[in-house]
Amino acid sequence: MSWGSELWDQFDNLEKHTQWGIEYLEKYTKFVKERSEIETNYAKQIRNLSKKYQPKKNSREEEESKYTFCRAFLTTLNELNDYAGQHEVIAENLTAQIISELSRYLQELKSERKSHFHDGRKAQQHIESSWKQLETSKRRFERDCKEADRAQQYFEKMDADINVTKADVEKARQQAQMRHQMAADSKSDYSTLLQKFNQEQNEHYFTVIPNIFQKLQDMEEKRIERIGVSMKTFADVDRQVLPIVGKCLDGMTKAAESIEPKTDSKQVVESYKSGFEPPGDVEFEDYGQAMKRTASDTSLSREAKEKPAGKTSKGKLWPFIKNKNKLMSLLTSPHQPPPAPPATSPPSPSTVPNDSQSPKQQKEPLSHRLNDFMASKPKMHCLRSLRRGITLNSHVRNLIEGSGPEDFSHLPPEQRRKKLQGKLDELNKDIQKETDQRDALTKMKDVYVKNPQMGDPTSVDPRLSEIGQNIEKLQFEVQKFEGWLAEVEERMPSKSDTQRRSIYETQNNTAVSNNCAQDRESPDGSYTEEQNSETQVKANIAPAPNTNPIPTSTTPEFDDEFDDEETLPTIGTCKALYPFEGHNEGTIAVAEGELLYVIEEDKGDGWTRVRRNEDEEGYVPTSYVEVFLETNAKDS
Repeated sequence: MSWGSELWDQFDNLEKHTQWGIEYLEKYTKFVKERSEIETNYAKQIRNLSKKYQPKKNSREEEESKYTFCRAFLTTLNELNDYAGQHEVIAENLTAQIISELSRYLQELKSERKSHFHDGRKAQQHIESSWKQLETSKRRFERDCKEADRAQQYFEKMDADINVTKADVEKARQQAQMRHQMAADSKSDYSTLLQKFNQEQNEHYFTVIPNIFQKLQDMEEKRIERIGVSMKTFADVDRQVLPIVGKCLDGMTKAAESIEPKTDSKQVVESYKSGFEPPGDVEFEDYGQAMKRTASDTSLSREAKEKPAGKTSKGKLWPFIKNKNKLMSLLTSPHQPPPAPPATSPPSPSTVPNDSQSPKQQKEPLSHRLNDFMASKPKMHCLRSLRRGITLNSHVRNLIEGSGPEDFSHLPPEQRRKKLQGKLDELNKDIQKETDQRDALTKMKDVYVKNPQMGDPTSVDPRLSEIGQNIEKLQFEVQKFEGWLAEVEERMPSKSDTQRRSIYETQNNTAVSNNCAQDRESPDGSYTEEQNSETQVKANIAPAPNTNPIPTSTTPEFDDEFDDEETLPTIGTCKALYPFEGHNEGTIAVAEGELLYVIEEDKGDGWTRVRRNEDEEGYVPTSYVEVFLETNAKDS
């Protein structure tokens, strides 16, 4: 149907309808714009979320990268970042393909509509003007006809009256003729204008207005078609990114499927394996015989003679301590400063025991500490004081200061070997990098020598000299770390050494089966600092390196007074201000607000020894408790 023929008299309604259509198009444009803003904000939030959970640039990142579930989560974050990028693409395409196009089209549509309705109003004004002219001519013709009739009637009246002069009759006749002539002229004008109006009206309603309305109809149909195209584009924009979004989701799925629990559990072993061996069985001690034996030509004395001169024989402390739990508590007392108390809230179980400042540390083998205690010179009447002395060695100082020696001697053998190997790999990479630079500069120098116009060959010499010095320094570092690595691998016990040591201990136990107090190897295989490893291998003993030796000059010697070690008296009470997990040996777990007995106050290392009951005692950070000492204890 055509608007021109069907709606020829609905000019005003068409004007309202087309205006509503433009407003609807503006409404749809605003909808797409808001959708684009939502996509942009969503992509921004997704990117911020991905960035928030990205691993920080620290040493922990390197540790996390070893585990498959951490790598899978990192891959998921990267894929999520790409996923956010696709939503940004949606927003950009909506803006470029729909919003911008519709905004430009709206301006054109408004201009075109304004032009068409301007032509329609102009045509209406013209036909209305013609109609007014016709009406004016019609009224003049009607007036002239009436005046002509009155003039004719007046003339006839004057002509019939005998009393009227001939001059008056002639004047009336002339007046009537003039009025008839005016009426005839008005009739002619009216007829001409009527024909003209009819022609214009016919042209207006059958040509001008239909053409204008047809243009408006075409404009409206284009507007509707444009909305349909925009709606299709709206869907296509989403459909275009679906393959990439699918790839992102597939990447997340593959990352989740790549998690290997067995591999991660194996990595835990590789990360925390110390290289020490578990302690051997505790030997039976016959307390019925004398505590100290005279030197005799037994297998143990022969063993002492076979050891190199200057090496102190290792004694036993098992007969001197009645309470084995107390011995383990004292020997494994914390060596590091206690953790700082929480600022606002109690520490979670994951923060206190695993913090870098918590008392958790690499423990030395128990037998090594016992044997080093017996090899010392000065006497000390309390094992607690010895624990205080241990915290002053260099190993603990390094832990307190947050740094370790260059050769990683503060680490267990296995971890030390891994650190040294990693350092060697880094140095070799640096050497390769410097070598590549030297080769490139050498080639450049050769080119300069062959073509002097390209550059001065001597300008490269300072850089080559500098690179040569760097390579020499790196090679020196490599030799140094290779020496330390060889030393660690030489000292680490092998399976054959373990088997030989087991055979030796079996023979040694058989040879001294009738003796009560005898020297024995430490539970982990004589963990000592002895340098002459070849002599010990011949004696079928495989020592491990001691990462934390106790100086002989300051280590006390224990005598029979340990046999009289009694339960420490209570010197006060304390109240726990914060919860403490106490995962490490030598510490005790406490709950917030718990009341405990103080049996040994802080000696300056940040730890206080407390007791819950007769069987439960240990160390807690001094900053985690509020201590109330008794008056006599303060005075003493």
